[in-house]
Amino acid sequence: MLTYPTVRFLSRIIRNSFVDIRKNHSKVGILGVPFEKGQLKSGVGSGPEAFRNMGLIKNLKDMGCDVKDFGDVAYQQIEGVQVENMMALGHIAACQKEVSDSVIRILGEGRMCLTIGGDHSISIGTIDGHVKAKGNLGLLWVDAHADLNTNATSPTGNVHGMPVALLAKELSDYWPYIPGMDWQKPRLSIRNIAYIGLRDIDAYERLIIDKFAITAFGMEDIERYGIIEVTNMALRRIDPNNDLSLHVSFDIDSLDALEAPSTGTPVRGGLTLREGIQVMEEAYRTNRLSAVDIVEVNPKLGSPTDVKITLEAAKHIIRAASGYSRRGQSPENVKDLPQQTFHTASSTNMNQ
Repeated sequence: MLTYPTVRFLSRIIRNSFVDIRKNHSKVGILGVPFEKGQLKSGVGSGPEAFRNMGLIKNLKDMGCDVKDFGDVAYQQIEGVQVENMMALGHIAACQKEVSDSVIRILGEGRMCLTIGGDHSISIGTIDGHVKAKGNLGLLWVDAHADLNTNATSPTGNVHGMPVALLAKELSDYWPYIPGMDWQKPRLSIRNIAYIGLRDIDAYERLIIDKFAITAFGMEDIERYGIIEVTNMALRRIDPNNDLSLHVSFDIDSLDALEAPSTGTPVRGGLTLREGIQVMEEAYRTNRLSAVDIVEVNPKLGSPTDVKITLEAAKHIIRAASGYSRRGQSPENVKDLPQQTFHTASSTNMNQ
């Protein structure tokens, strides 16, 4: 016979095992950044429109989220600013300043800032705004690429391959003065950055990762340890005291190209969609997830089927970041299970 303390203990286990079967009350602020000047392939700037057209906002509301759409960022190009091997600097500097200010406003309303891009250069603005609003933070950079080049090391000059290097304090001496970017200072410590999903790293990026001992988990680490353990190792390293605001910058090319074909720089051998969802679920469970970027979805690349697959994959990532539970969630405004009375022919005849 079970004793009373044992029953209480078992009841607690059962209750905790269903912790994710709950109502969702996430407050989400959506920011669209239709920006594609950080790279050369046309179409990625139409990402925010594609997300809205697929019903993203309604989907989040149906989950129980409190959603506010802050619209798309607009900017005026800064004329006459140039730095060697930094493409479209006048666009980058102007747009990312507006992004940073918008993120500060959204976080100031107590909402998780969900930024839909756009290419990965938009994270210069999202992370700058997050740091200004919250102070130091932990950053998970989920990507096939390190995006850690400077203008001196980049093989292309495309700024979507430079944001982490621009944001890290320890790398500030590796940059020249950048006109138009006086609003942005490297404020994020490299020890608070962790990569997940790397598999296409330039030689100088590898050198920087090793030199500064940056936390970096490639696909071989995920194969060895599993995605949940890798995510939690990354979180422990960037936030050992469990007290920092968390930012996840999720490049859709972190997923395998079969999972997300409509992106500008696909790399085979990447995360499965399930692994991408698990990263976001673990981040959400910290209760400190304040900002998420979803970038590099290009609705003009590939067939209509490719585009649909990619947008659907991104939608599942966003849902996980917003608190969706694959175990199911309780309906709103219902305290008890609905009662149902079943009438059979025989019972009806018996009552006559």
